[in-house]
Amino acid sequence: MKEKEDKYVKRWKKLWHVAPDIYQLLKECKSIESARHKVMNYLNATEMEFRNDYYDMTNSQFELFKNSLNVLKNVFSKKYERVSSASSLKYIWSAARKGDSDVSDGFIDEFEHLFRALKGHSKVYPSHFLESIVVSPEFDQYKGRKAAVKRSDFLDKMGDELDKILYRYPDTLSPEVIKLREDNKKRILKEFDGTEANWSDYRWHYRNIINTSERLEKMKKIINISVEQEEAIKRTIVNRIPFGLTPYYLSLMDRDESPSDFPLRMQVFPPLNYIEKMISHSNDKSIAFDFMREHDTSPVEGITRRYVKVAILKPYDTCPQICVYCQRNWEITSPNIPSSNVVMKDLDKAVEWIKRHDHIMDILVTGGDPLIMHNKAIDLLLERLSSVPHLKSIRIASRTPVTIPQRIDDELVGILKKYNEPGKRIIYFVTHFQDSYEISDETLKAVSRLNGNGISVYNQQVFTFSNSRRFESVALRKALKLIGIDPYYTFNMKGKSEMEDYAVPIARLLQERKEEARLLPGIYRTDEPVFNVPFLGKNHLRGWQDHELISILPDGRRAYAFHPWEKNIRDVNSYIYRDVSIREYLDRLESIGEDSDEYRSIWYYY
Repeated sequence: MKEKEDKYVKRWKKLWHVAPDIYQLLKECKSIESARHKVMNYLNATEMEFRNDYYDMTNSQFELFKNSLNVLKNVFSKKYERVSSASSLKYIWSAARKGDSDVSDGFIDEFEHLFRALKGHSKVYPSHFLESIVVSPEFDQYKGRKAAVKRSDFLDKMGDELDKILYRYPDTLSPEVIKLREDNKKRILKEFDGTEANWSDYRWHYRNIINTSERLEKMKKIINISVEQEEAIKRTIVNRIPFGLTPYYLSLMDRDESPSDFPLRMQVFPPLNYIEKMISHSNDKSIAFDFMREHDTSPVEGITRRYVKVAILKPYDTCPQICVYCQRNWEITSPNIPSSNVVMKDLDKAVEWIKRHDHIMDILVTGGDPLIMHNKAIDLLLERLSSVPHLKSIRIASRTPVTIPQRIDDELVGILKKYNEPGKRIIYFVTHFQDSYEISDETLKAVSRLNGNGISVYNQQVFTFSNSRRFESVALRKALKLIGIDPYYTFNMKGKSEMEDYAVPIARLLQERKEEARLLPGIYRTDEPVFNVPFLGKNHLRGWQDHELISILPDGRRAYAFHPWEKNIRDVNSYIYRDVSIREYLDRLESIGEDSDEYRSIWYYY
């Protein structure tokens, strides 16, 4: 028993070592309310001491100090204990008094770093990125050209370090990668009885979508998949869970799973626990998985509206290829062949609704993927929408540049161009690249066809575990801009229970934005990181006025209060979100070969 107790006490030592005075304060308190009173007084006194410059602290450490102070005041407050239904203070106080409490190591890690920031001893500087650089003298000690040269030399060293990391992510337009994919294409055509002419025809890809047992066996001759991946795919087929992979997208994958094609495989090969949850809610997935509450924001069939000037139109409910983490997995059906007479039963009703709501100036045509429809149906849809005088922009949301770039042919682009009338109405194209490894020479041709006909293309990336490695999104942004696509949004992974294998802590996205994206020129980082609040819509993640950390839960997850975009316009309730554990995320990174020390500043993003 003594050894067990010592083991429990030992895991807290790193925390008490950082803040022995807080430990002593808590240990002496006989009730949690006494502990709350003393800790709050301690935090207020500490703030006054540092703001009055009684202690020496660098400006950078002082910024971290202020952030941690705000978080600690939140998590120790009775108000946020009530809101989050958890008391962080109770667990810390109990550990100080009894040696341990029923929390995860991730919980202790969170408070270790909060206390480090509070004490001005955060493990941030120098960053892992700059550790190998011999730091030059402070630039402000020099003037004029001499200062400029020293600064420029230092920036060159930073650039060298950045290029070393970006080298992990291959240039997919290089001759080597193009040849690799050309070889893949030949093997696919052989297995699927296709020709070069078939490969250029998107209809052939539709007809050969991998979503049956027979085609799965053919796929296994092209790439090697794990036993678990094969079992998962078989179960999707048997249980009719949406699953599909196009022959073209298969050509982008490596023969054996590699760090490069890992994000592509995670796009389409569902984890087993995802399948279990989809099966368990098979009777009514809409209740379990409608995270954004689209049922509650759909005034008529096919329309979703969460904003004043924007509405969503969903004319088709499937895609050529299924993203496992799809927001609309509760309504997406299996991949299907486009049909000229399948637009939407209530298309006329939806368009009439749009006509009656003249505040709407922008319509997002999405689904599913609307480009799975026949060109005649797309033409008819755009003709009807273009007849609405107050629509100033029509956005076509489609992943076909990623999954079947052959779909972006001259006939389709001609239809889009016909309704693009600058000064009156603009047609935009919004797509969804996840990783630079999804880009190919065929992608470049498809996007160039759109750009060359006056159609601007924008990208929405979903920040998931498989594309959250250091500088991976930087590699994507560079690749996108070079083929003519503008980064638009980076979405925090939605908190759907069945998507836990894809989720990433909010802190990682904030870290990426501050430490990685910032190294690129401004035109390469035009995307905005956002969090989707159910029912109400997007919040900008960089704005502290839009969200705050209110609790550390016993399992190490953070609880956030998201204040919807309307909060300064009308009195509206906050949304409480329970995030992914940072400790568990870092452990998962280690499991795929990442050095978690490269991410060590993640704890200081809130």
